[in-house]
Amino acid sequence: MCSVIGAIIKKPEYKDFELLEKVFHESRIRGLHATGISYVKEYTIHTVKLPVSADVFPFSWNDYVNEDGNLYLIGHCRYSTSDLEYNQPINNQTTSVVHNGVITQELPENWEKLYGYKCETKNDTELILHTIDDDKSPLEVWKDSSLAVCELWFCKKLKFYRNGKRPLYLTSLDNGCIITSTRDVIVRAGITDPTVDVPMNTYITFDEYLTMTTEKADVAGVDYQIGV
Repeated sequence: MCSVIGAIIKKPEYKDFELLEKVFHESRIRGLHATGISYVKEYTIHTVKLPVSADVFPFSWNDYVNEDGNLYLIGHCRYSTSDLEYNQPINNQTTSVVHNGVITQELPENWEKLYGYKCETKNDTELILHTIDDDKSPLEVWKDSSLAVCELWFCKKLKFYRNGKRPLYLTSLDNGCIITSTRDVIVRAGITDPTVDVPMNTYITFDEYLTMTTEKADVAGVDYQIGV
Protein backbone atom coordinates (compact mmCIF):
# COMPACT_ATOMS: atom_id res chain seq x y z
CA MET A 1 0.00 0.00 0.00
CA CYS A 2 1.65 3.19 -1.25
CA SER A 3 0.40 6.62 -2.28
CA VAL A 4 0.81 8.32 -5.65
CA ILE A 5 0.38 12.04 -6.27
CA GLY A 6 0.28 14.10 -9.44
CA ALA A 7 -0.25 17.79 -10.10
CA ILE A 8 -0.24 20.49 -12.73
CA ILE A 9 -0.73 23.95 -11.23
CA LYS A 10 -0.70 27.07 -13.39
CA LYS A 11 1.04 30.08 -11.82
CA PRO A 12 1.07 28.54 -8.32
CA GLU A 13 0.93 30.78 -5.28
CA TYR A 14 1.69 30.11 -1.64
CA LYS A 15 -1.80 28.66 -1.05
CA ASP A 16 -1.19 26.11 -3.79
CA PHE A 17 2.12 25.02 -2.30
CA GLU A 18 0.45 24.81 1.10
CA LEU A 19 -2.30 22.60 -0.36
CA LEU A 20 0.17 20.28 -2.08
CA GLU A 21 2.23 19.90 1.06
CA LYS A 22 -0.95 18.98 2.95
CA VAL A 23 -1.71 16.41 0.26
CA PHE A 24 1.70 14.84 0.77
CA HIS A 25 1.31 14.91 4.54
CA GLU A 26 -2.12 13.28 4.36
CA SER A 27 -0.82 10.71 1.88
CA ARG A 28 1.84 9.48 4.26
CA ILE A 29 -0.72 7.28 6.03
CA ARG A 30 -0.28 4.99 3.01
CA GLY A 31 3.51 5.06 3.17
CA LEU A 32 5.78 6.34 5.94
CA HIS A 33 9.08 4.84 4.83
CA ALA A 34 10.13 6.99 1.88
CA THR A 35 9.02 10.09 -0.04
CA GLY A 36 9.95 11.17 -3.54
CA ILE A 37 9.06 13.73 -6.20
CA SER A 38 9.81 14.44 -9.84
CA TYR A 39 9.30 17.79 -11.54
CA VAL A 40 10.08 19.36 -14.93
CA LYS A 41 12.44 22.27 -15.52
CA GLU A 42 14.12 23.19 -18.81
CA TYR A 43 12.55 20.11 -20.44
CA THR A 44 14.41 17.88 -17.99
CA ILE A 45 13.07 15.48 -15.39
CA HIS A 46 14.46 16.21 -11.91
CA THR A 47 13.92 13.67 -9.12
CA VAL A 48 14.42 13.91 -5.36
CA LYS A 49 13.72 10.96 -3.06
CA LEU A 50 14.64 10.25 0.54
CA PRO A 51 13.96 7.43 3.04
CA VAL A 52 11.81 9.70 5.23
CA SER A 53 8.10 10.31 5.71
CA ALA A 54 6.42 13.20 3.93
CA ASP A 55 6.05 15.28 7.08
CA VAL A 56 9.85 15.67 7.33
CA PHE A 57 10.67 15.66 3.60
CA PRO A 58 12.42 18.97 2.74
CA PHE A 59 10.02 20.34 0.12
CA SER A 60 11.36 23.33 -1.80
CA TRP A 61 8.31 24.33 -3.81
CA ASN A 62 9.63 27.46 -5.50
CA ASP A 63 12.55 25.46 -6.86
CA TYR A 64 10.15 23.02 -8.54
CA VAL A 65 8.34 25.66 -10.60
CA ASN A 66 9.01 25.48 -14.31
CA GLU A 67 10.48 28.42 -16.22
CA ASP A 68 7.02 29.01 -17.72
CA GLY A 69 5.75 29.76 -14.19
CA ASN A 70 3.77 26.53 -13.84
CA LEU A 71 4.31 23.45 -11.70
CA TYR A 72 4.47 19.94 -13.18
CA LEU A 73 5.00 17.31 -10.48
CA ILE A 74 4.45 13.72 -9.41
CA GLY A 75 5.15 12.20 -6.01
CA HIS A 76 5.18 8.99 -4.03
CA CYS A 77 4.89 7.92 -0.40
CA ARG A 78 6.25 4.42 0.02
CA TYR A 79 5.20 1.64 2.32
CA SER A 80 8.15 -0.75 2.35
CA THR A 81 7.85 -4.44 3.11
CA SER A 82 11.57 -5.07 2.71
CA ASP A 83 14.24 -2.37 2.45
CA LEU A 84 14.52 1.33 1.62
CA GLU A 85 16.40 0.93 -1.62
CA TYR A 86 15.01 1.71 -5.06
CA ASN A 87 12.39 4.19 -3.96
CA GLN A 88 10.06 5.98 -6.35
CA PRO A 89 9.75 7.92 -8.62
CA ILE A 90 11.57 5.77 -11.18
CA ASN A 91 12.69 7.86 -14.14
CA ASN A 92 14.84 8.15 -17.22
CA GLN A 93 15.67 11.22 -19.33
CA THR A 94 12.16 11.62 -20.75
CA THR A 95 9.69 10.13 -18.28
CA SER A 96 9.16 9.62 -14.57
CA VAL A 97 6.72 7.13 -13.05
CA VAL A 98 5.07 6.60 -9.66
CA HIS A 99 3.02 3.48 -9.06
CA ASN A 100 0.82 1.95 -6.41
CA GLY A 101 0.36 -1.77 -6.87
CA VAL A 102 2.28 -4.89 -7.76
CA ILE A 103 3.54 -5.70 -11.25
CA THR A 104 5.17 -9.03 -10.48
CA GLN A 105 6.19 -11.17 -7.55
CA GLU A 106 8.89 -12.91 -9.57
CA LEU A 107 12.47 -12.40 -8.36
CA PRO A 108 14.17 -9.37 -9.97
CA GLU A 109 16.99 -11.53 -11.31
CA ASN A 110 14.40 -13.32 -13.47
CA TRP A 111 12.76 -10.23 -14.97
CA GLU A 112 14.95 -9.98 -18.06
CA LYS A 113 14.31 -13.61 -18.96
CA LEU A 114 10.59 -13.43 -18.24
CA TYR A 115 9.75 -9.97 -19.57
CA GLY A 116 12.67 -8.99 -21.81
CA TYR A 117 13.69 -5.93 -19.78
CA LYS A 118 17.08 -5.50 -18.16
CA CYS A 119 16.41 -3.44 -15.04
CA GLU A 120 18.77 -1.27 -13.03
CA THR A 121 16.65 -1.48 -9.87
CA LYS A 122 14.74 -4.16 -7.98
CA ASN A 123 11.58 -2.06 -7.98
CA ASP A 124 9.00 -3.58 -10.32
CA THR A 125 7.76 -0.08 -11.20
CA GLU A 126 10.76 0.03 -13.53
CA LEU A 127 8.98 -2.53 -15.71
CA ILE A 128 6.26 0.08 -16.35
CA LEU A 129 8.92 2.59 -17.40
CA HIS A 130 10.42 0.14 -19.88
CA THR A 131 6.96 -0.63 -21.24
CA ILE A 132 6.38 3.07 -21.85
CA ASP A 133 9.77 3.35 -23.56
CA ASP A 134 8.69 0.55 -25.89
CA ASP A 135 5.58 2.60 -26.74
CA LYS A 136 3.37 -0.14 -25.34
CA SER A 137 0.28 0.15 -23.14
CA PRO A 138 0.99 -0.64 -19.47
CA LEU A 139 -2.69 -1.31 -18.85
CA GLU A 140 -2.65 -3.93 -21.58
CA VAL A 141 0.82 -5.42 -21.04
CA TRP A 142 0.28 -5.71 -17.28
CA LYS A 143 -3.47 -6.29 -17.25
CA ASP A 144 -3.15 -9.05 -14.65
CA SER A 145 -1.15 -6.81 -12.29
CA SER A 146 -2.44 -4.07 -9.97
CA LEU A 147 -1.96 -0.55 -11.28
CA ALA A 148 -2.49 3.05 -10.22
CA VAL A 149 0.10 5.12 -12.08
CA CYS A 150 1.10 8.73 -12.68
CA GLU A 151 3.57 9.54 -15.46
CA LEU A 152 5.38 12.86 -15.82
CA TRP A 153 6.97 13.67 -19.17
CA PHE A 154 9.81 16.08 -19.95
CA CYS A 155 7.45 17.89 -22.36
CA LYS A 156 5.28 19.03 -19.42
CA LYS A 157 2.65 16.31 -19.76
CA LEU A 158 0.92 14.51 -16.89
CA LYS A 159 -0.65 11.12 -17.62
CA PHE A 160 -2.44 8.90 -15.13
CA TYR A 161 -4.46 5.69 -15.12
CA ARG A 162 -5.48 2.66 -13.09
CA ASN A 163 -7.08 -0.73 -13.40
CA GLY A 164 -9.76 -2.16 -11.17
CA LYS A 165 -7.29 -3.39 -8.56
CA ARG A 166 -6.18 0.03 -7.33
CA PRO A 167 -8.04 3.33 -6.73
CA LEU A 168 -7.10 6.76 -8.13
CA TYR A 169 -8.85 10.14 -7.91
CA LEU A 170 -8.79 13.41 -9.86
CA THR A 171 -9.50 16.77 -8.24
CA SER A 172 -9.97 19.77 -10.51
CA LEU A 173 -8.84 23.22 -9.35
CA ASP A 174 -9.38 26.65 -10.86
CA ASN A 175 -5.75 26.64 -11.97
CA GLY A 176 -4.95 22.97 -12.39
CA CYS A 177 -5.53 19.49 -11.08
CA ILE A 178 -4.30 17.13 -8.38
CA ILE A 179 -4.23 13.33 -8.49
CA THR A 180 -4.42 11.32 -5.26
CA SER A 181 -4.65 7.65 -4.38
CA THR A 182 -7.83 8.10 -2.35
CA ARG A 183 -10.58 10.68 -1.99
CA ASP A 184 -10.05 11.09 1.74
CA VAL A 185 -6.52 12.41 1.17
CA ILE A 186 -7.76 15.47 -0.69
CA VAL A 187 -10.67 15.96 1.74
CA ARG A 188 -8.33 15.93 4.74
CA ALA A 189 -6.13 18.41 2.89
CA GLY A 190 -9.07 20.82 2.88
CA ILE A 191 -10.58 20.54 -0.61
CA THR A 192 -14.38 20.22 -0.80
CA ASP A 193 -14.73 20.65 -4.58
CA PRO A 194 -15.82 17.59 -6.56
CA THR A 195 -13.29 14.80 -6.73
CA VAL A 196 -13.94 12.12 -9.32
CA ASP A 197 -12.98 8.48 -9.48
CA VAL A 198 -10.55 7.97 -12.36
CA PRO A 199 -12.29 5.49 -14.68
CA MET A 200 -10.50 2.17 -14.84
CA ASN A 201 -8.50 1.11 -17.89
CA THR A 202 -8.52 4.65 -19.29
CA TYR A 203 -5.51 6.88 -19.90
CA ILE A 204 -6.09 10.53 -18.94
CA THR A 205 -3.56 13.15 -20.03
CA PHE A 206 -3.18 16.84 -19.20
CA ASP A 207 -0.77 19.02 -21.16
CA GLU A 208 0.78 22.33 -20.17
CA TYR A 209 -2.40 24.16 -21.23
CA LEU A 210 -4.55 21.91 -19.02
CA THR A 211 -6.11 20.36 -22.10
CA MET A 212 -7.42 16.94 -21.13
CA THR A 213 -7.46 13.93 -23.44
CA THR A 214 -8.66 10.39 -22.71
CA GLU A 215 -7.91 7.06 -24.33
CA LYS A 216 -9.51 3.74 -23.44
CA ALA A 217 -7.13 0.80 -23.13
CA ASP A 218 -7.94 -2.34 -25.07
CA VAL A 219 -8.49 -4.61 -22.10
CA ALA A 220 -11.35 -6.99 -22.77
CA GLY A 221 -13.17 -9.04 -20.17
CA VAL A 222 -11.89 -7.17 -17.13
CA ASP A 223 -14.85 -6.27 -14.96
CA TYR A 224 -13.52 -6.31 -11.41
CA GLN A 225 -13.60 -3.14 -9.39
CA ILE A 226 -12.44 -2.37 -5.87
CA GLY A 227 -13.52 0.33 -3.46
CA VAL A 228 -11.26 2.85 -1.75
